[in-house]
Amino acid sequence: MNAPASKLQPAAATTSPVVEAKALSLTFETADGPVRALSDVDLSVGRGEFVSFIGPSGCGKTTFLRVIADLEQPTAGDIRVNGLTAEAARRARAYGYVFQAAGLFPWRTIEKNVALPLEIMGYSARERRERVARTLDLVNLTGFERKYPWQLSGGMQQRASIARALAFDADLLLMDEPFGALDEIVRDHLNEQLLELWARTNKTICFVTHSIPEAVYLSTRIVVMSPRPGRVTDVIESTLPKERPLDIRETPEFLEIAHRVREGLRAGMSDE
Repeated sequence: MNAPASKLQPAAATTSPVVEAKALSLTFETADGPVRALSDVDLSVGRGEFVSFIGPSGCGKTTFLRVIADLEQPTAGDIRVNGLTAEAARRARAYGYVFQAAGLFPWRTIEKNVALPLEIMGYSARERRERVARTLDLVNLTGFERKYPWQLSGGMQQRASIARALAFDADLLLMDEPFGALDEIVRDHLNEQLLELWARTNKTICFVTHSIPEAVYLSTRIVVMSPRPGRVTDVIESTLPKERPLDIRETPEFLEIAHRVREGLRAGMSDE
């Protein structure tokens, strides 16, 4: 993950959708009555895209990711992942999921944490070793295999969590605000490394964030969502070059995209 930014060459998105939502809605039944989390969401994510979801807390960003992952079931509309139902895609292990917290087991070493899904899936010991070594190298954690999570920094723990999600080589990576709890310096560094990882693996990434600069820096498209019930109020195509050093955030082009995202968020709030 130490390749210079100038070597970034992410795969171009194709017209073949990896995720496709049509008229998707989800209402939770609670003791206080129904809560509409998502309303009539239409969205397509192409292969090789890096799509960020941004909006106020409670707008349905994480819920939409959980619907893709079959952790929540919509009450109306349709969701397809690689042309399959969300349940079939889950059974086919079509995606890796990175949560807000690293979620590593403290009694397992880093290599054993990364190997856990491979154990569950029945990979041989030899293939587990090979895959763990390969994915730890991707996230620049070679040499930390036998450390325990409490021996690593927060940023390193999140990289181990990403390695675990990559271990079985799913095409789709779902990331639910994975860097939100980290300080700004560490977060910037991991943003750079994530772009390099994306370029090297050609994954399709769906990424939830509350940070406008993070969304603009990382994404090929930014999906702006309204307060509950969550609706897509704007989809912003990035015009930034694929090579994105951190100082690109000071350019007029970057600031213009960030301004449009901010205006989209404000418009969504005014529609409440």
